[in-house]
Amino acid sequence: MQVPGTDVDSASDFTDRFERIRELSRTGDNAGAIEVADSVVAESEDPLVTCRALVLKLGRLFNLGRTEECPPVLDRAFESVEGGHAPVLRGHLHALAGIIAAPDSLERCVRHLVQAGREIDLEQGPTEETVIAHHDLAVTYSYVGFHAQAVPIAERCYQDGQLLGLPSGDHALPEVAVRWAVSLDHHGDTDSCVTMLRRVLETWAERAHPHEFWPAEQYYYGYAAVRLRALGEPAEFDPILFTAEEHGWEVADLRLLAAACRDISEGDPAQALKRIEHRSPHPYTLGAAESARIRALAHAALNDHRAAHAADREATRIATRDQGQLRDGLVDGTRAQLDHEALRRTVEQYASEALTDSLTGLPNRRHFDRYVTRLSESGIHAAVGVIDLDGFKAVNTVYGHLSGDLVLQRVAAILARTLRKGDFVARYGGDEFVAVLPHTDVEEARHIGNRLARAVADGDWEALVTGTPVSITIGWAELSEPLRLSATLEAADQAMLSGKGRLAGSV
Repeated sequence: MQVPGTDVDSASDFTDRFERIRELSRTGDNAGAIEVADSVVAESEDPLVTCRALVLKLGRLFNLGRTEECPPVLDRAFESVEGGHAPVLRGHLHALAGIIAAPDSLERCVRHLVQAGREIDLEQGPTEETVIAHHDLAVTYSYVGFHAQAVPIAERCYQDGQLLGLPSGDHALPEVAVRWAVSLDHHGDTDSCVTMLRRVLETWAERAHPHEFWPAEQYYYGYAAVRLRALGEPAEFDPILFTAEEHGWEVADLRLLAAACRDISEGDPAQALKRIEHRSPHPYTLGAAESARIRALAHAALNDHRAAHAADREATRIATRDQGQLRDGLVDGTRAQLDHEALRRTVEQYASEALTDSLTGLPNRRHFDRYVTRLSESGIHAAVGVIDLDGFKAVNTVYGHLSGDLVLQRVAAILARTLRKGDFVARYGGDEFVAVLPHTDVEEARHIGNRLARAVADGDWEALVTGTPVSITIGWAELSEPLRLSATLEAADQAMLSGKGRLAGSV
């Protein structure tokens, strides 16, 4: 198993141990996996190999509920990956940082999760590491209740795993759909809950035999059946799914709640109430309201409708209590952001005017010249790209300069967000932009240029300039000497014009 962003020779020294960590995790031995990860950290001199081991350790610590040990491990992992070209590792770290930050700050949690998605998506095409990172990102979104964000990431995780030929049961993630289903029930939409739980039992059984799922996922899949039966719906139940070996808070919660559901469906709701009395499963398992909802179902089965109504009211209250906090947090966060932006504009206005293009907000030509000079003085080689809009004159002719300005602004925004962290883009003049990619050769730059071109081409241009597609052509050249900037730009410009010629010849 290769470690992304590491030297092949140094990574191969630990291949067996990384595979061992995975096997121990698959069988539920999180503590054993942590021991092996610690041995890698102790022996590796490659910071990215160390970071990979720490990422795996973090996941296992969380599974065991040892979250108080996570912050220093997380800090060391971020230090190990700082400055390295390992976006998937950074993204995976942000996904784990999100779940660690959630109890103290939902806003900080969400910032980590959004950053995680952006970092992982910088990787070209699916790899085993992107699948694993998306796996943890989907689970974290689901834990904190962002189910609409979790489900498509989980689906992508599974589909990419299939494309790579990974074991079907490793990334099927029924837990994400089960957690969303019971959330719907907590909010009063029992019909949708039933529909989704049935879909879990049907769809995930087609993806892999439930016994092939990782231990915790077996419990979640089995819970879909017992939860349906507690709601009075027919469902086949396999008790073996609840015998998979794994230690930690999540499996303990699922065993408890599943047993209560089985008590209800088998005619002993009083026993269900005894099981969950004074017990508070972790809110990440199936939502903080699940215990109250199970109590409501047990009271209803006992024909104690007053108690059932009270428990249902409690479940609804718990399920919706965070909404007010989210609204307050949104207002407070927006106020703080506006205040910060106003202060920054005041402080930076005069300093930035000389170095910023007023239309697009990107660095201007003067800023570009200064940046390249500093880069060259530091002895850093780079690829320089000249980026030209194709057929921009037609936009101005047909729609006028106002629409042309809007196109330039949108293209600038697409370029800025699509380039990697640490890359530089400026407006050079007119409809021409320049990009500088430090530590990058021309061949790698062409791959990044293809990503930029696709991002621009995929923009919603029809709504802005109907019938006039917007695209870019990029030419690249290598900057290796401080005094060769003009020659580098000329070479990149010629490569760009050559690209336009090929484009025209293909029409």
